[in-house]
Amino acid sequence: MQHEPGHEYRDETPGERVDRQWGELLQELRVMQTGAQLTAGFLLTLPFTPAFGDLDRWQRGVYLCLVLLAGLITVLVLTPVATHRRLSGEHVKERLVLAAHRVVSVVLGLLSALVVGMVVLIIDIAVGRTPAVVAGAGIVALVLVLMVLVPSRLARDATSPAEGAPDRK
Repeated sequence: MQHEPGHEYRDETPGERVDRQWGELLQELRVMQTGAQLTAGFLLTLPFTPAFGDLDRWQRGVYLCLVLLAGLITVLVLTPVATHRRLSGEHVKERLVLAAHRVVSVVLGLLSALVVGMVVLIIDIAVGRTPAVVAGAGIVALVLVLMVLVPSRLARDATSPAEGAPDRK
């Protein structure tokens, strides 16, 4: 049986494929939700510390942006589940999976921005602005490598024949 290059062969019906994809998306959402909740929890404690009064205007602005970003991420992570609850039984799971995939992609980008912002804010408070900018740039580079370049490379490698791999017919 032929299969598309770069796609792992699975003996599943279209319905089973969509159910599997939905389950995989839910697992990804659970991981992101936990990360977003822990981050939001950390951010929400800062105003109740004595050090919050020492933040300069820029640091407070970054902090407020991070709180809004954490709130947005939380809402976005809940959106596919809420949509699934609303559309349950409507036979639109394939469209739901596609929409959830798009939401997860956006959430990954926003979570990356949240991590970069937190690193910058914390290092700025602890050490200073210049080290914070350097650390932020380093985290941005790491995010680009791990979340853009590595997956792109793996996708490209999956579509080209592997060296030494037996031919599949």
